[in-house]
Amino acid sequence: MGIVNVTPDSFSDGGRFLATDDAVAHGHALLEQGADLLDIGGESTRPGATRPLVADELARVVPVIETLAEEGATLSVDTMRPEVADAALKAGAKIINDVSGGLADPGILKVAAEHGATYVVMHWRAHGAEMQHEDHLVYADGVVATVKAELEQRIEAARAAGVQDDNIVIDPGLGFSKTADDNWRLLAGVEEFHELGFPVLIGASRKTFLGRLLAAPDGTLRPVTERESAHDAITVFLAQRGVWATRVHDVRAAKDALAAAMKLGVAERSEETIR
Repeated sequence: MGIVNVTPDSFSDGGRFLATDDAVAHGHALLEQGADLLDIGGESTRPGATRPLVADELARVVPVIETLAEEGATLSVDTMRPEVADAALKAGAKIINDVSGGLADPGILKVAAEHGATYVVMHWRAHGAEMQHEDHLVYADGVVATVKAELEQRIEAARAAGVQDDNIVIDPGLGFSKTADDNWRLLAGVEEFHELGFPVLIGASRKTFLGRLLAAPDGTLRPVTERESAHDAITVFLAQRGVWATRVHDVRAAKDALAAAMKLGVAERSEETIR
């Protein structure tokens, strides 16, 4: 899943693809590099981010989705808002990637159900301005068990709204109300999420916990664009464990790592497709 951030403030590439033409061109580049699908987002969900107006989010993502959908790309809209999800699906997107799992606005669940769209349920506890506060970082039963239990609650909410099981994908939400150690525990325990019975999406690309892993001796975090080798190792690890998709910034690097792993017989391509 190649990332197209149509935002001024995303942690990795904020502002680079804010103009529609630039975002579309970036989508083309990711597809040429081998992306199977593109995730188009108009709101940064990094820690501390301020939410845009609905009108601004719509203006950012809908023209990009319309253009790329007309060209045959498989598209996801990265949004927490039902208005944006509805407009994006009407413009040609097939997937709603809701980082809040319906908690930010439960109306998005109805939109997913009405369109029969694939719906990504991510583990989430609070918006960017609050998500790393101490009270959101408590996992009394351990992070893997607690995230699984909270995802189950969101799955039940999606079902109650009419979303079919065949249209549900789950995401443990690396970096969202998680410490660096929490993120590593979730990755190490990723196979436990298969027990919920749904395809698993993981978004680890360029995140702060990788910057901490690769920090300089003085503690300075590795810059976001220089974390790719560690992420590629994670991509192979996840492929070995049957993860449906990884959400990545550098598609070529991830595809190269997977090609080598598959050639060696240590990873296989997922056979699950967008319904």
